[in-house]
Amino acid sequence: MTLEEKINQDIKTAMIAKDANKLRGLRAVKAAILLTKTEKGHSEELTEETEIKVLQKLVKQRKESAEIYKTQNRDDLYAIEVEEQEVIEAYLPKQLSREEVEAIIKEIISTTGASTVKDMGKVMGAANQQLAGKADGRTISELVKSLLA
Repeated sequence: MTLEEKINQDIKTAMIAKDANKLRGLRAVKAAILLTKTEKGHSEELTEETEIKVLQKLVKQRKESAEIYKTQNRDDLYAIEVEEQEVIEAYLPKQLSREEVEAIIKEIISTTGASTVKDMGKVMGAANQQLAGKADGRTISELVKSLLA
């Protein structure tokens, strides 16, 4: 079952259950998938990797919006963004802990033979490929910098 099919099925379930919060998050995911599918240059079916990138983008948008609302003391809007973020994150692969990501990056560094910050590009390329969807890009970048420094 593709992500799109699962989302459509979960939308129906949320509508029957009258779960407005979950429904709002699911509709956002469906809209993003449809937009991605209709973009120029995309094939009819989305790959799993593309679906994960779309979901990560939505989560990142929700986090940034929630942060802004929090600083502006808009707790009502902050709560909505957090609820949507939780719904979207349920469809992402389980995120690795910082320690697990660090262990994988150390392994990549030893495999690539990287020793200075100048080798960051090699390590980042391999790390992003290996950790796609399992870790935040910012976390990966921070750990690579600290381990190569």
